[in-house]
Parts: sequence; C-alpha cells; structure tokens
Amino acid sequence: MREPGARIDEATARLNETIVDRSKAVIVVFLVLTAIFAGGMTAIESEEGEMDAFTDGIPEQDALDAVDEEFDGAFDTGEESTQLVHTGTDVLTREELVRSLVVLERVEQRDDLRMESADGPATVVAQAIDPEAETAAEQRRVLEGATNAEVDRTIRALADDPAFASIVSEDFNPNDASASAAIIVIDHDVPGEFGDDDLTDTQRAVESIADDEPTDLRAFGSGIIDEEFENIIEDSMAIVMPIVVLLLLAFLAVAYRDPVDLVLGLLALVMTVVWTFGFLGYAGIPFGQMMIAVPVLLLAVGVDFGIHIVNRYREEIVDGVEPVTAMRTANNQLMIAFVIVTTTTVFGFGANVVSDLAPIRDMGIASSVGIVFTFLIFGFFLPATKLEVDRLRERFGVPEFDSTPIASEESSFGQLLSIPATVSQRAPVVFVLALLLVGVGAAGYGAGVDTTFDEDDFLPPEEQPEYVEYVPEPFAPGEYTITGTINLLEDRFATNQDESVTIYVEGPLEEDHALEALEAPNDDPPSSLAVGDGGQAEAQSIVTVIQSYAEQDPEFAALVERNDRSGNGIPDRNLDRVYDELFASPAGAEAEQYLTADRRGAKLEYAVDADASQSEVAADAGTFAQDFRYGSTATGEIVVFDAVSDIIFASAIQGMMLAIGLTAVFLVIAYAVLEGRPLLGVVNVFPIAIAVACLIGTMRLLGMPLNALTATILSISIGIGIAYSVHTTARFIDEYNQLSKPVPALTTTLSGTGGALAGSMLTTSIGTGALAFAITPVLGDFGLLMALSVFYSFVASVVALPPALILWARISESETTLESVTDRLGI
Repeated sequence: MREPGARIDEATARLNETIVDRSKAVIVVFLVLTAIFAGGMTAIESEEGEMDAFTDGIPEQDALDAVDEEFDGAFDTGEESTQLVHTGTDVLTREELVRSLVVLERVEQRDDLRMESADGPATVVAQAIDPEAETAAEQRRVLEGATNAEVDRTIRALADDPAFASIVSEDFNPNDASASAAIIVIDHDVPGEFGDDDLTDTQRAVESIADDEPTDLRAFGSGIIDEEFENIIEDSMAIVMPIVVLLLLAFLAVAYRDPVDLVLGLLALVMTVVWTFGFLGYAGIPFGQMMIAVPVLLLAVGVDFGIHIVNRYREEIVDGVEPVTAMRTANNQLMIAFVIVTTTTVFGFGANVVSDLAPIRDMGIASSVGIVFTFLIFGFFLPATKLEVDRLRERFGVPEFDSTPIASEESSFGQLLSIPATVSQRAPVVFVLALLLVGVGAAGYGAGVDTTFDEDDFLPPEEQPEYVEYVPEPFAPGEYTITGTINLLEDRFATNQDESVTIYVEGPLEEDHALEALEAPNDDPPSSLAVGDGGQAEAQSIVTVIQSYAEQDPEFAALVERNDRSGNGIPDRNLDRVYDELFASPAGAEAEQYLTADRRGAKLEYAVDADASQSEVAADAGTFAQDFRYGSTATGEIVVFDAVSDIIFASAIQGMMLAIGLTAVFLVIAYAVLEGRPLLGVVNVFPIAIAVACLIGTMRLLGMPLNALTATILSISIGIGIAYSVHTTARFIDEYNQLSKPVPALTTTLSGTGGALAGSMLTTSIGTGALAFAITPVLGDFGLLMALSVFYSFVASVVALPPALILWARISESETTLESVTDRLGI
C-alpha cells in the first residue's frame, strides 16, 4: 500500500499538470469567476452603528438599555430627532433666541422635514411669556415683541427649572441670564417606512438651513453620525489604498524587475480583492472600519505567494530549463508549501471567529475566505497566466528586462542572508535556548499590555492630520463634524455617560427606609467613586432631587421635614405622599429621570475619579452595587466599555492560543504525512512563537493597547508569519533530501528562498504600514503593528529557524544512527 505522502505527491503532480497543460482553460475559468464575484461588490453594505456592533448583546449593554428605557434624560432624544447645538458668547440674548427660532420656523415650513415639535431655550422662554405661542413663527413674534429686560427676567425665573437647566451649558449664569451653549431638539414625525438614508437627508437639510443663519448652530443626530462613519470608511480606503498600490508598485518593481511580471502580479492581487469583496456582498457581511484591514492582509499574503512562484520559476529558467518544465518544477515544490501556508493562515485569521464580538467575527470570516481565494488565484491562475504570457512574449519577440532571482549563493545579498546558517552550526543548542529566553522575556513583559475600548478609536480626529491638506482630489477626505460636536457636548454639558456610573436599584421604594437605604452606601464608597467632600460619593438621585426642590419650595420643604424622623433631610416615612407632591411639582420632570412611575425602580448617577482607569471604575462600581440594601446593578458606558475590553482581551488570548495550537497540530500531521518527520511541525512553530512574543512586548513598550482591531493582531501575526517559516522549511527539506547535510541545505535555502522572503517582507511590511495614514487611530495602530509583525516574522525565519533546523537535523541523524546500530545488534 502506498504511503500517504506518495499519494499526495501524485495528486499534486496531476494538479500541476492541469495548470501547465490546460493553462488557457484555467485562465478562462478564473476570469469568469472574477466577473461573477464583481457582481457581488455592488451588494456590499456599510456597517451601521459601529459602536453598537461591538456592544450589542452584551449583558452590561442590555442593562444600560433597560435603564434608558425606564428613565428619560436630557439627551435621550430618540433616533427620529435632530439636535441643534447652539454656541456663542451668549446664546440666551434676545437676538440669539430669535435667530434660533428663525431656523425652527424654516424647518417647520418644510413639509418634507416632518417637524413634529421643538424644544430649546427659545421655545421655553417664548411660551413662558405667552403660553398660547405654539408654532415657531408665533414664538418668534413673541420674542421680537418682547424687550431685552423682559427676556432676561423670564430666563431668571426659569433658572430653577431642571428641564431648562438641562438644555443650557454648565456655565449658565442665572444672574446675567447668559450661557455659552444650548441644545435645541427637533422631533420628526416619520412614517414606518422612513429609512436611515431618509433620516440622514432630513438632518442634513436641517443642517443646511442652520448654516444659512448668522449664528453658530451645529446639527447633530444619528443620521449624520451614521453618514460620517460611512464616509470615514470610504475616505480611509481612498487614502490608504492608493498609498498601498504605489508602495506595492515600487517594491514589486524591485522584486520582479520586469514590467510584464509586475502587471501579472498586480492583476492577481486585484482579482483577490474583487473575489473577497464580492463574497462579502453575496454573504451579506457589512463593511465596517475593521474590514479596511482585510484587503491589506490579503495583499500581504498575495505578494508573498506571487514573489515565491515567479522567483522559483526564474531559478529554473536561469539554469537553462525550458518554461513548461520550469513551471512544473516550481509548482511541484511550492504547491504543498502554499497549501500548508494557506491552511495555517486560515487558522490564524479564522481564530478570530471565536470572538464574542460580531465585528471581530466578521473580520475573521472575511479574511479566512479571502486567504483561500488568494491561494486559488496565485496557485492556479498566476502560474497558468505566466506560462501563456511567456509564450506570447517568445512568439512576438518581446524582450525580458531582468528575469534573474532576487538573490543567489553567489550574490552579496545571498551571502548575507546565509550567515545565520554558518554561525548557528557551531552551537545550535545555545542559540535555540538563547532565543527561547528572549521569547519568554518578551512575552512576560508584554503580558502587562493594556486593553481598551473607546469610541474615540473609531471617530475621525477633530483636527485632521497635516498630511491630509496635501491629499489631492478625488482622494481628499470630506469634512467631519461629529467629533467636534461630541467634544463640545462633553465639555459644556453635564451629561457625559462615560464619566459617570449608573446604579439601577429595584425596590419597592415606598417603604419608610427606602431613601435612607439609597443614601447609606454613599458614606463609604470605593476609591474611584470617592470624589465628594470627605471621601463620600457624589450622586445624583431622587434624594438629591427632593433636597434640591425642598430648598426652592417652602411648602414642599415643610412636607419633607414632617416626614424626616432622623433630621438628616431625607424623608423616612409617608414616602408615597412625598413622591406624589414631587411629581406634581415643577421638579417632576427631573424626578422622572431618577424614579420610575410605579416607584419600584431608581437610578443613581455617580461621578468618578478622572484619574481612575476604566477597569478600576467598572470593578468599583460592581462592588459598590452590592452595598445597596435592594437588588442593584451597575451600568453606564464605562461599565459597558470595560466589559467589551474584557471580551477583547479574552478574544485576543483565545484567538492566539487557538491559532498556534491548530497550526502546531496541523504542521506536525502534515510533516508526518509528507516527510515522515513530525518534529518539523514543532520546529516551524518555534520562530513564529518568538515573533509573536516580541510583537506583544513591543506593543507594551510603545504604549499601544489591545483594542477592537489590534487585539486581532496576535492570531493574524501567526497566520502571516507562518508563511515565512513554512517556505523556508519546505525549501530546506528539498535541499536536505538531496545534499544530506543541513548547513549546505540551509545556505542554499536562505540565499534563494531567503531572497524571496526579503522581497516579500519589504513589500508587505511597508504596504500594511500604509494603514497608518488612515483617518481613524485604530487603523493606524493596526497598520504599524502589522508592519512590525511581518518584519519580526522574517527575522525569525532567517535567524531563529536555522539553528532549530540544524538541531532537528542532528537529532534526526542521531536517531538514524541509533536505529542502524540496534538493527545490526538485533535489538
């Protein structure tokens, strides 16, 4: 019975014969498939709600959503609304209020904008002066007819109204009736078939109207946010991909040194991207910011495959072998390596599928499928096309420019690459142990790398980098407003959820001790919540609403005092009556933000220490929630984002362990079947483990955390890096089988295949590094880490792998010698 390795060799030979003998049919099939996949590109949809995609389905987010449904805050405007952020020296002057009403009047007059109602300082002040003024036009006329003094008096009278205070900035001065910012909320009455694009158009139309007025009004809303997130993706692609292409052209020109081969390599790369994007469209996988990294990853692997196949073919041609035989030899030698590389790369990229976060899973699926496409196109289409093109060149007398390999044993570069083989032969055990110590040290240091999740990673910077000014049309990015508006809201208004923690308490809260129970934990909070006087917690709750309104209304204060047996300002009996009076008062709207109508749920918002880390705040909030007498849950954006950070870290570690485990098992089995040498699989993994350890150590050294995208780099670096190790080992085995001596085999391998690896490393590291020019920080960090990963993988394959292979060869030779001795002795 034939050995499995022999059967695989026969199957590979038959496959290569098909590529060589029926090259035209192969080309036609692949071109037809490219046309089919191109049709799927038109169905690609952008990711909507970039942050929501990460938090969707997380228990902490579900808790926050439940709290938001129970309580309505000042910024809970709903998706069918537009916010106008009004800024200036003083937005509460009569003139500024009138100008804002002019904008609302113009919006109201447009039936297509479907304005149902509007709330803002101008509408509140106008209705306070004339309650009959309901439309924007009527309210404008009221303020135009009022005096400046009358408007100021009205604003001062509204100063104690929590609803009014919530729509003006924190610097609101009741005495001067002034504020530097205010919020106007326009609610739209939209039908059920009203889509996201319709909402965007509506909000952009409101923005256009606001821009026409001589005042600073910024439109803001979910439609504008979604549009700008989509534009960020398109603009990043428009900036990054031309840079990648230019760098690829430059380095591929050096690697191929022949314009025809360069065009063939680029054609194969374009086909790879078309197939992958077409798959995304047909599979309904949305294209978010993280997906921008996928085509760059595919280009990295495709460049590696292309350079190897062309370089190995040229090595045969230079030796005088005719083209068909040369391609057959190159394919026979590389096909198994390509299969191994593709499988292990799929393990590396596909390991991200285990993540609990949908965007990371989608990226893992897309990149894994894309790698399979890369193998098919570069393993079948490129060799067949190269043969046909060379035949045409010969027929029409088209000259070759430079068809020599990148390096050889005689070249200076080849001799430089072969130095590790010569040096490590003297003490391979020492070299392997030293490299292990380096890897362990780097991994131990890198274990302290931070993990973060923040919406700022996905937002464009408020001020774009200087290089953007020099980007020509049509590649120049558009103007982004959402980051500036978000920063303005955070700076001017006291509603920043990512700087506070929410505790949701489930009652019943009409029991006499209920309010005392809500207040009691505040005296001894965890460190990150101890921001008040005397180390107490600083809370906003139904208790603070009661106390605030008691200071404004003597009658309500008397009611509180009569029902406060402990004398601490917190009623501890007849709470149902206190609640009824509070909800019926002008403070009722604010009370609804902290106590449910059925008196069974309460919300408490706590300020946090600005110097405390996200993880510290989340941990303290969880501990603090347990101190409440009633069932309590800690939530808020800090808690949600910390939960996502934990999932990101777990995904990174799980993905890395899965990738390296699957890769090791597969390589052991593959080399056992193909060569009868399973230990080679372990040898292959050794340099990649060193490279990954150095990468994570570098991340901590540079202060680059594991975030939504960079967390994937650990498993991806295994998928990318294993190609360098596998190609080196595959060539070494071929040479070793012929020469039977490890050092000469390594010298030939490093000077030949090492040259192709060097060309691939330079091209892919600089190409992937081009992501640093993307608009959003998360892509820039990923691009830099990808470049480092490729560089480390190359260095490991030419420095760490040679001593490991020499050590393996000596162990194999000693085993062979021992077997021969025992056979002769009959043992």
